[in-house]
Amino acid sequence: MNWREWNNILHRDIGYLCVGLTVIFAISGIAVNHIEDWNPNYKIEKVEFKINPVPITSAEEMANDVVKQLSIKDKIESAFRSTPENLKIFFANQTVEINAETGQGIYEYISERTLLHDMNFLHLNHAKKAWTYFSDIYAIALIFMAVSGLFMLKGKKGIKGRGAWLTAIGILIPIIFLLFYKYL
Repeated sequence: MNWREWNNILHRDIGYLCVGLTVIFAISGIAVNHIEDWNPNYKIEKVEFKINPVPITSAEEMANDVVKQLSIKDKIESAFRSTPENLKIFFANQTVEINAETGQGIYEYISERTLLHDMNFLHLNHAKKAWTYFSDIYAIALIFMAVSGLFMLKGKKGIKGRGAWLTAIGILIPIIFLLFYKYL
């Protein structure tokens, strides 16, 4: 076998190994790119409610009264009053804000986004340890895929033909964005 046949075989087989991770990193990358528009890790649900007015006492007593009226079973982590009548109660994955005089409030529940939270966990390397080295191997595999892909085809469809133009465009695009967003 010549080098081009080995190149094609390795490109194909390493490509198959990279598919799952590429999809995970791509989906996570899109999600994280739009972090200013939405929270890619957590879904935040807000529900307005009204209960009986709560006597203005200590934050702890007021919080216990609110929790009892709302039938919340979770343990209160903390509570504070921003004003005498406004109370905020914190739980592990939820908060309650209420105006004690009117009994009107907002219940906010935070939950992990299914799969997307896990994808972001891996992509942003929160796992650390062995995942760091595995990700490095994956990055090296992607470099190999990019370079070996240059030599898959011969002739005018390969790197000596339109492949050269497309490769040049692929190199110029990030340079143009860098010039425009960072240096100009």
